[in-house]
Amino acid sequence: MSRVGKHPVQIPQGVNITVAGQSVTVSGKLGSKSYEVHSLVSVKHENGAVIVAPINESKSARMQWGTAQRQIASLVKGVSEGFTLNLDLVGVGYRAAIQGTVVNLQLGFSHDVPYQLPAGVTAKSDKPTALTLISHDKQLLGQVGSEICSYRPAEPYKGKGVIPQGAFVLRKEGKKK
Repeated sequence: MSRVGKHPVQIPQGVNITVAGQSVTVSGKLGSKSYEVHSLVSVKHENGAVIVAPINESKSARMQWGTAQRQIASLVKGVSEGFTLNLDLVGVGYRAAIQGTVVNLQLGFSHDVPYQLPAGVTAKSDKPTALTLISHDKQLLGQVGSEICSYRPAEPYKGKGVIPQGAFVLRKEGKKK
């Protein structure tokens, strides 16, 4: 069983945290986010750290304990450092171009695929076959990355598609004569 909830979340310099009942609000240089903690978990802010504890020893309280601790840690990291997601566009002619808040993807279709970035997510492209997404919200960043990858999922025979950096693509052997 995981014991991740017992570790206090350290608050770095420049991050302000407010605990009001079951609501935790974290603000920093990259923005502000809030999280509603489950009623089976108690939250305290003391000595530059956030301490999360279950109210009782039930199974559901212990599950929510670790979840709440990781959510608060994610909020703190997001407003202080931010999150990045690197996508590789693998395939002949696969390219990405950024024009304001729209990412134009050329993915082997007869037309470009425009993707409107939501508020809170920015993109940059150092080279045409690589796309970097940046946000202070981890959940939103994962959702945007998943939507972009869904336009051309990784193909198992040639390995073409939009692939998150570091992801494993299962390769299959083709037909034999």
